[in-house]
Amino acid sequence: MGGEVRIHDAHCLPLPDDSTADHPKVQELRQLSIWSEGRVWISPERHGNITGVMKAQVDWLPLSEGSVRPTQGRTLAVMQVSGGSQSFNAVNSLRVLGRWMRMITIPNQSSMPMAYKEFDDAGRKKPGSLYDRVVDVCEELMKFTFLTRGRADYLAERKEREPERFKGASADIGFVK
Repeated sequence: MGGEVRIHDAHCLPLPDDSTADHPKVQELRQLSIWSEGRVWISPERHGNITGVMKAQVDWLPLSEGSVRPTQGRTLAVMQVSGGSQSFNAVNSLRVLGRWMRMITIPNQSSMPMAYKEFDDAGRKKPGSLYDRVVDVCEELMKFTFLTRGRADYLAERKEREPERFKGASADIGFVK
């Protein structure tokens, strides 16, 4: 679909409290974040959640760095692999993180149970329905990225609101067309 893919290898990325932002692996991660329009976050599920390595990568991404917003208004797809039965804990956690970082997290997602059975000896994903699901997620990410291309600043723009305006707000449901 015309996208250029770059993968961040988290090997040797320090924990956020153990280093400073000038570490080469942190700089590499942040440069990829600024370069990209869309992201795919994939985490193994370990003990019912994302791994510490995945969380460390997310924690190193600032919400703003000067006038640059490396996450806000960008698209995000989330996926997980599991060693056992299918679960959605990691993708749910990744969605929460994506929303917190003001990213446009696409509706589609992938959860791959018993991932150890899904790859060949060369490390390539075997054909099948789970492979097709990953392709579907990536295609949807590209579509959302095309729809939002050039609009990240607008989508991330926040206006200050007067607190008085929201006094007495109730738990109503609003609809917009």
